[in-house]
Amino acid sequence: MNTKLTALLQLADPALPIGGFNHSGGLETFVQQGVVNNAGRLKEYVAVQLEQNWVYNDGAYVSLAYDAAQAGDFERLAEIDRHAVAAKAPREIREASLKLGVRLLKIFARRETTAIVQRFQTGMAQQEAHGCYPVAFGLIAAVLQQNKADALAAFYYNAAAGAVTNGVKLIPLSQMDGQDILFDLHEAIARAVAASLNPDPEWLGAACAAADIRAMQHERLYTRLYMS
Repeated sequence: MNTKLTALLQLADPALPIGGFNHSGGLETFVQQGVVNNAGRLKEYVAVQLEQNWVYNDGAYVSLAYDAAQAGDFERLAEIDRHAVAAKAPREIREASLKLGVRLLKIFARRETTAIVQRFQTGMAQQEAHGCYPVAFGLIAAVLQQNKADALAAFYYNAAAGAVTNGVKLIPLSQMDGQDILFDLHEAIARAVAASLNPDPEWLGAACAAADIRAMQHERLYTRLYMS
């Protein structure tokens, strides 16, 4: 049995009890404004997030955190964590990332007691690090000895599947529409993985203004199903 694959599936499981299903990342605003209103627009939205947003933000931070954790370099890991938090301009998105990261670490740190995990937790307790979600994911993927490309693919699939699931509920669409969108996103996920294996520091944290604005507008929507 491939226990390493099982561990990666658990790490990237959308049903992991960290609260990810509560957050739309600004998608709810796009839907209410009529920008994302059918299957084609939802697929376009997620593809743009993959290739113009996540690849320079959360995906890049997963990659960098993975490298720092493999090297056992807490100072670098904490630096990446601070950068990732600072790059999240919308308050709801920033707070969501911190909640998800802390909960992810709470689950896996009980079993993965390596020195770098313990040091990172100590750093969080001493306010040397925040523990945002992509950094926590990269850290845990590294200590689980996952292949980096596989870990990134799992991370991006989790993010894409979450967005598609939210879109299916919000628009609404059929579950089959959602699966067709995920089939069509396979190549976009592969391109995102390739682009973030070695992130370009000049592009790190690049803003996706439309997504940031919708995320900021989210808290003022008349009705909301999601927290972000």
